[in-house]
Amino acid sequence: MRAVLQRVSRAEVSVDGERVASVGRGYLVLLGVTHTDDEADARYIADKIASLRLFEDEAGKINLGITDIGGEVLVVSQFTLYADCRKGRRPSFTDAAPPEMADRLYRRVAEILREAGLPVQTGVFGAHMQVSLVNDGPVTILLDSRKAF
Repeated sequence: MRAVLQRVSRAEVSVDGERVASVGRGYLVLLGVTHTDDEADARYIADKIASLRLFEDEAGKINLGITDIGGEVLVVSQFTLYADCRKGRRPSFTDAAPPEMADRLYRRVAEILREAGLPVQTGVFGAHMQVSLVNDGPVTILLDSRKAF
């Protein structure tokens, strides 16, 4: 499982011109699922998101977590995180999980974050979405559950 974690001042997702989710200060998480992912990968990614310290304290040091600042999380499914661009000019997406599996694990990550007490919004799985954000910092972190085991 891969996640692009961005610290944001705000972020939102629209589908067909209608806003379907929005958050204030917190994280935008673009989440990709591969066909070998399982509950352990979902748990690893969600636990990392909930526990990383990416916000400044009163001394200006990046020392606070999302719960410390009362932040929110917007999770958006993004199968293109498993694009393979090594051959030719058109990416291959064969490493991305089948939709049913990807949707289940995507929802599971959001559920684990909610269980951790975080306010979580999600995009619309499988929809063509417009994602807008204000990246704060900028701070962008790449997470990959397979590099953790």
